[in-house]
Amino acid sequence: MSSANASLVVGVDVGGTFTDLFVLDEAKGTARIVKVPSTRGEEARGFMNGVARVADSAAAIGTIVHGTTVGTNALLERKVARTGIITTRGFRDVLEMRRRDRPQTWGLRGSFLPVVPRDLRREVDERVLADGTLHTEVDLEQVRTEARALLEAGCDAVCVFFINTYANPVNEQRAVEAVRALWPNPHVTAAAEVLPEIREFERCSTATLNAALQPVVGSYLERLEGDLRAQGFGGELLVVQSNGGVMSRSTAGELPVRTALSGPAAGVIACAEIARAAGHPNVITGDMGGTSFDVSLVAGGEAALAAQTAIEFGMVIRSPMIQIETIGAGGGSIASVDASGMLQVGPESAGSVPGPACYGRGNMRPTVTDANVLLGRIAADRPLGGGLLAALDAGKSREAIETHVAKPLGLDVMAAAEAMLTVANARMAGAIRLVSIERGHDPRRFAYMPFGGGGALHVCAMMREVGVGTGIVPRYPGVTSALGCVIADMRHDAVQTINRPLAELDVPALQQRIEELAQACQQRLDSAGVRFDGVREVVALDMLYAGQTHTLPVPLPGGAQGLTRESIRAAFEQAYEAAFGRVLGGIPIRVMNLRYARIGQRPKFDLAVLAPEGQGSTTPLGTQRVYHQGRWHDAVRYARLDLPVGARVQGPAILEQADTTVWLEPGFAAEVDSFGNLLVRQG
Repeated sequence: MSSANASLVVGVDVGGTFTDLFVLDEAKGTARIVKVPSTRGEEARGFMNGVARVADSAAAIGTIVHGTTVGTNALLERKVARTGIITTRGFRDVLEMRRRDRPQTWGLRGSFLPVVPRDLRREVDERVLADGTLHTEVDLEQVRTEARALLEAGCDAVCVFFINTYANPVNEQRAVEAVRALWPNPHVTAAAEVLPEIREFERCSTATLNAALQPVVGSYLERLEGDLRAQGFGGELLVVQSNGGVMSRSTAGELPVRTALSGPAAGVIACAEIARAAGHPNVITGDMGGTSFDVSLVAGGEAALAAQTAIEFGMVIRSPMIQIETIGAGGGSIASVDASGMLQVGPESAGSVPGPACYGRGNMRPTVTDANVLLGRIAADRPLGGGLLAALDAGKSREAIETHVAKPLGLDVMAAAEAMLTVANARMAGAIRLVSIERGHDPRRFAYMPFGGGGALHVCAMMREVGVGTGIVPRYPGVTSALGCVIADMRHDAVQTINRPLAELDVPALQQRIEELAQACQQRLDSAGVRFDGVREVVALDMLYAGQTHTLPVPLPGGAQGLTRESIRAAFEQAYEAAFGRVLGGIPIRVMNLRYARIGQRPKFDLAVLAPEGQGSTTPLGTQRVYHQGRWHDAVRYARLDLPVGARVQGPAILEQADTTVWLEPGFAAEVDSFGNLLVRQG
């Protein structure tokens, strides 16, 4: 897992406000955290500043696992490479037509601007039919002409997307060879190599976004690795994927679209591992940062995966990723009173720059953090973790809330601050219900794990709102995503469209295809140069009844071994009945896609290294006045990381640590478990 004489494994998560590092010393069996301010627009600088604080020399680091937001931010801000598309004649507008959806579901408002403008979407003569028949061979001279035209138009990347390549990629492969022969850089994407799956819009969108990100993410990772090598780093640089696995730096440069939302995904993986160790295989996670609140659900120790997501309207990525629901309810979310007199919190955010009003950096509008400061839940006179600020200005928080919330609503300023949190909590609870109740899960069967810098301030409120019986505050909530980078296994996913009725399925050919995907994915794992404790595979078929539109994932636990039409039918009917309560007898069944994942299991460390050492201390640091439910309380203050295993704290209490603050409401109690987690329950 690491180079010779290098015992440190470092997980790095670059956020908008902080760059978080989790440092595991494999030789000593110890762990620690490092938190430094991020450098907006220069993410590599904050990354290197953090690495410099890990060890005297980067040579002591064996493995670095990076959760990056570079790709996600580039898409959100439209700061991607100038990209062209070469496609089948008659299909240049697939990217713009989408699924005939619209930004506003109700009404005809809204607009959509494709990542690639129409003049950079060029057509050539070629055609493959839906059954894979080669109808018209590609005209390679046209391909070369259009490629040269895109270069003259200033394109730095290109995507070759031909219709029906999931059934037969021969024309696209020949065209890609021709383009790569004359393109001056490696940023040439073949749609069938990224997503050999039926549905032309999703394939075109995913491949085009991949092409547009290659120069951005690839150059960032190359510079980062170069800086690390210059500092003596001789180990492996790995990158977290949106599916919760990791991949090599070279694979990330080739398939950067798979890094979208990798930071939140790493956090979910860490929560799943922590909760499982603590005896709670079912857990709902809530990541509250400066801008957003990201919610996910883990059932039976496994995070739920979605087949696709949209970064924003029309920017669809079809690649396995952990299901995460995001709302604009972070610490920097701005509160305002709208024209109808209703109090709104978010989605607009002050972010890290200029930040909440209490930062004193020019923002005069109130945020969730300002409400927590004014109510006494965050101590204004103590430094913000990571050295971002020495102190907060509670006076500016009061002024902002008074001006923009209290006076317009005719409320006392403290009541206005509480109202802000009530609205924010209601929105966050709604997101939790979305991933639980609305998907058939009873939240009372789950624990709730908040993480991120602000999550632990709202743990009791979420438990009350949703009815969760146990809250689990991890040892280092603010760096949970960085911890997830260290925990995550290496994973590579592949998909291949089958599109055959089950009655006509060639089972031996399917078994052969599974073996081919296994070999291709294993080559990806081998290329990373990482030691694994073991390798496992996940095989599934997307299936449906004839006439249906949406498929159902059907796991095949035995993989390619022992497959028959009867065993596939039984697996489908079992999955269908579990999902919908019945099967539809007499209707033909269709197999649409084969999905394969190969997972290299990285060496695990004992989470007990996070537990408090020695006897610790339960001596309070003092008391703090906190305003809660209309009156003041004297909350006891504790240094959270000093509390020993078994320590019990009764609310109202404030538990402080460098990366977060835990607010324990009256009527709630918390106990430190053997892994250093706080188990929060009513009582």
